[in-house]
Amino acid sequence: MFCSIVHSNFVSLFDLKSKNCTIMNNTTKVEDFLTKLEHPLKAEMQAVREIIRSASPKIEEDVKWGGPSFDYKEPMATFNPRVKDFVAVIFHKGELLNDKTGLLEPAPKGKAYAKFRSIEEVTKHKASLQKIVKSWVNLMDGK
Repeated sequence: MFCSIVHSNFVSLFDLKSKNCTIMNNTTKVEDFLTKLEHPLKAEMQAVREIIRSASPKIEEDVKWGGPSFDYKEPMATFNPRVKDFVAVIFHKGELLNDKTGLLEPAPKGKAYAKFRSIEEVTKHKASLQKIVKSWVNLMDGK
């Protein structure tokens, strides 16, 4: 019998009979997810992930809602790996970000999408994506 305990950025799996514990941090969960993922734009997805992670040390990641997700105080964004024509990043409260970069496309219910169709697009929009992530951190910090 196993018991899962979630603490901050770690998930602990305890074997209650032997009292053994395996700790898997959320970054490892995301890496495992991406390793197993079959997606035609997997390299682009990994590049977008690195841009988001490098934009602020406050950003945490996990696998939620069917894909890698990024949080700071609240859920910020999630990949939708079911979309195969482009890398889809859903910003859950995109309307709050007041994006002036033009990268985000408005979506229903206050969400916004960033779409990347090639590694060239990822490279082209790197600064814009970092600015959006930093805007989220500033919003959450009340700046």
